[in-house]
Amino acid sequence: MNSDFLTPVNEKVVENLALLNLASLGQHIQIHSKDNGVPDLTNVQVAILGVQEDRNSENNFGCGENLHFIREKLYALFPGNWHTNIVDLGNIIKGNEVSDTYFAVSEIITSLLKENIIPIIIGGGQDITYVNYRAYDSLEQTVNITAVDSRFDLGSLEDALTSQSYLSKIIMQSPNNLFNYSNIGYQTYLNSQEEITLLDTLFFDAYRLGSAKELETIEPAFRNADIVSVDIGAVRQSEAPANNNASPNGFYGEEICAISRYAGISDKVTSFGIYEYNASLDSNHQTAHLIAQMIWYFIEGVNFRVKDYPFSGKENYQKFTVLLEDDDPLNFYKSNKSGRWWLEINILSDNKYKRHALIPCTYKDYKDATKQIIPERWYKAMKKMM
Repeated sequence: MNSDFLTPVNEKVVENLALLNLASLGQHIQIHSKDNGVPDLTNVQVAILGVQEDRNSENNFGCGENLHFIREKLYALFPGNWHTNIVDLGNIIKGNEVSDTYFAVSEIITSLLKENIIPIIIGGGQDITYVNYRAYDSLEQTVNITAVDSRFDLGSLEDALTSQSYLSKIIMQSPNNLFNYSNIGYQTYLNSQEEITLLDTLFFDAYRLGSAKELETIEPAFRNADIVSVDIGAVRQSEAPANNNASPNGFYGEEICAISRYAGISDKVTSFGIYEYNASLDSNHQTAHLIAQMIWYFIEGVNFRVKDYPFSGKENYQKFTVLLEDDDPLNFYKSNKSGRWWLEINILSDNKYKRHALIPCTYKDYKDATKQIIPERWYKAMKKMM
C-alpha cells in the first residue's frame, strides 16, 4: 500500500487518548500518528480511512473537513466482545485536482481489498462511491452496491461526476462490473418519476423510506452487497444536522445504526462508506457522535459474521423446494447457523454470474412462493442474467 497518500490522525485527537479509559475503543485501535507512522496491517480486518475531498459534493462544500470530531467520539466508545483487529489509517487530503484525490482513494482501497481488509470510508461527498466502485476493477468480478440515500443520484450522462450524478457513471462507464444496485430509503418527492421508472427498467431494487423502516425487509439488500454507501442526508435533519441537503424526513438514529449492523454482519460486504458529513453545520457534534456509533455497529456486525455466504456445504443448510404450477420449481436454502434464507438461481447465462447463483431472500419470500407468488427479487435476478 502506498502510504505516501496518507496523512496522520489529528495530533490533538491522538494526545487525547491519554485521557480516555483504558478499556475504550481508542486504546484498542492502531492509529496512524505523526510519531508512530502508518500501522502494520498484518492480521487486520477493518481499516478506517478519512477522505478530505468536497469539491464534487453538490451544495455541501466542507464535507471533507474536521473528520477528527468523528474520531474523538469513536475513540471514546467502548468496544463490544470483539476479536476484530482495527486500524485507523488517517486521511487522504485533497490533491491538486479532484482526479488526484480519486486516484489516491482508489489505490488505497484496492490495496486493502487485496489484503481482505474492509475499508470504512468517512468524509467526502458521495461521489467517492464511484471511486470505491472503480477500486474493484482489479478484482475482475461483478459488484453489487447498496446505497442508503434519499435520492438516487443518477444525474445525466452529460453531467460531470458529482455526488448527485455518480450512479449514472457507474451504470454507463466501462468497464461495467455492476450487477445490482439497491437504494434504501428514497423519498419520492426528491426523485423524478423518470428516474424511478428507469431503476425499475434496469431491474434494480429501490425501497421507499416507509417500507425501508421495516428493517427485516431490507436486510437481504445488505447481505447481497459488496459496497455499502451511506449518505448521512438519509438520516432526518433533527438527528443528523451536519448536511446541507438534509431533509426533515429520513431514518432515525437507531434505525441507521441497525442498518449499519446489517451491513457489517453481511459476509459479502467488503467496503462501507459514510459520506456528506459537514462539520460546520453540526450541532454540538451530534452528527459526529451518530456516525461514530454507526461505525461501532458496523464493526460489531463484522465481528459476529457467521460465514454462511457464499453457499459452501449443503450439510449446513436446509433445502426447501417449492413446486410451481406453470414454471420450474424454486429451491430455497435456510442456513443452520443464522436462520437466514437464500433463493437459488438455477439458470446462468454467463460464467461471471456464478457468485450470484444464490441470492439472499426472506422467509416471507418462501411463504409467498408456497402460495404461487414468485418473489420479485428472483424475477429481477433472472432478467439481469439473461
